[in-house]
Amino acid sequence: MKLPSAYLELLRTANGAVPRERAFSQGDKERSIERFLPLLEAPGDDREMGWYDVTSVLTQLDARLVDRDDLVGMNVIPIAALFGGDFVCLDYRDGRAAPTVAVWDHEQSDELAPHLDKVADSFESFLRLLHHPE
Repeated sequence: MKLPSAYLELLRTANGAVPRERAFSQGDKERSIERFLPLLEAPGDDREMGWYDVTSVLTQLDARLVDRDDLVGMNVIPIAALFGGDFVCLDYRDGRAAPTVAVWDHEQSDELAPHLDKVADSFESFLRLLHHPE
């Protein structure tokens, strides 16, 4: 799978950043990004950011992010932590080359049964949804 170029640019310039414009609407709910997840070389060596590393989060969530036990790799990639324990994810489950962006809900997800609500057709359109919290 290919990561969106705008997401790769975000990792290059602001790996693990807390955005100023961090709020977005998900239906009738206002959500807030705690921080974008960094991609670290050695997450275990970083006491502050290691817990937020993409690979660390993937390990923690494991089978709660996938809907098939025969899947090799991941087709849902967490990219930002939300207040309350949920995550913004790149969702490749529909097989498209470019992922949609969805919110993974930890309370409604279970092993091999992730609950994802689409919020944008692309990472670029997701970035355009971000605004200052009210």
